[in-house]
Amino acid sequence: MTEIAVRTTAAPELPAIRQQLSAAARQALAAGTADSTRRAYSSDWEGFTVWCATEGFRAMPATAETVTEYVAHLTTTPRPRTGKPYGPSSIQRAIAAIRTAHSAADAPMPSTKGARIVLRGYRAQLAEAKDPAARPKKAAAAVPSKLRELLAGVDRSTLAGKRDAALVLLGFATAARVSELVALDVEDIVRAEHGLDTAVYRKKIKAFTDNAILYGTDPATCPVRAVLAYIDALAAEGRTSGPLFVRINRHGHVAPPLTRHGVVIGDPTGRMTPEAAGDVVARLADRAGLEGQWSGHSLRRGFATAARRAGHDKIRTARVGGWADNSAALDGYMEDADRVTDSPLINIGL
Repeated sequence: MTEIAVRTTAAPELPAIRQQLSAAARQALAAGTADSTRRAYSSDWEGFTVWCATEGFRAMPATAETVTEYVAHLTTTPRPRTGKPYGPSSIQRAIAAIRTAHSAADAPMPSTKGARIVLRGYRAQLAEAKDPAARPKKAAAAVPSKLRELLAGVDRSTLAGKRDAALVLLGFATAARVSELVALDVEDIVRAEHGLDTAVYRKKIKAFTDNAILYGTDPATCPVRAVLAYIDALAAEGRTSGPLFVRINRHGHVAPPLTRHGVVIGDPTGRMTPEAAGDVVARLADRAGLEGQWSGHSLRRGFATAARRAGHDKIRTARVGGWADNSAALDGYMEDADRVTDSPLINIGL
């Protein structure tokens, strides 16, 4: 009978990538990968290597059987944080992390066919049990009608209210990820006849997009008016340069640098973190009583959905929002819009 997995304690490990590359090369390689992706893959790879060491498997080069065993393990072993096994999306990412580590180390790539068969069966099992984990989590789409609900309760007479409105509306108008949004500086916002211009650096594609921000027909959701009102309020606080989106204290002023034992921690300029920007959207949605999962990504998803509903060209939408022309994520957002506006049930005589 064929042995399921190769167990060994004596097999020599291939040299790790950190032994093969210079410090400069490692730094350049890291710079070419999005921070969030790098952190996730690093964590996934560490989990795989620890499991291999514990169970007596060889992590690199891994065999197809080892990867299959690991995926089967993930589908049945509760995670300490949740008490439940990994979800299908997390397992899919773990498989990708294993392949990426082998590619980076120039090691033979293990086949993942068996692992993916196990994953398909796991997903089917969850679906039949009506487990919510069977369906991928999606951020709610902040289309214009939802933006009005999000912002209805915002007090725009305050600096914090002006900031939150500008963050939400500029995030939507540029389809920016929150990490890209909080990276903007005041100097990046340029007044123009049509409204505003700004260049957003898109980390995923490692390129800038030149975004024209147009005046809206509804003052409540006009990104130009909201951003200009916020910039004027920042200027009144003495902030005419530096981070556009900053922390604001409970007294309604730009917060001073955070310190611990007299030492400045975090960004000394007061720049908001991506997590803080995402929390703004989630907090406003909760206060407005909106259902669904709301996060900073809701702005980006809402832009794509609204653009599709309005009949805008997919390629142009991708260029404005910093998606690759063949982006599967953008295809998914547009499919969500098409399922209603392009439904086969339209005009069939029901």
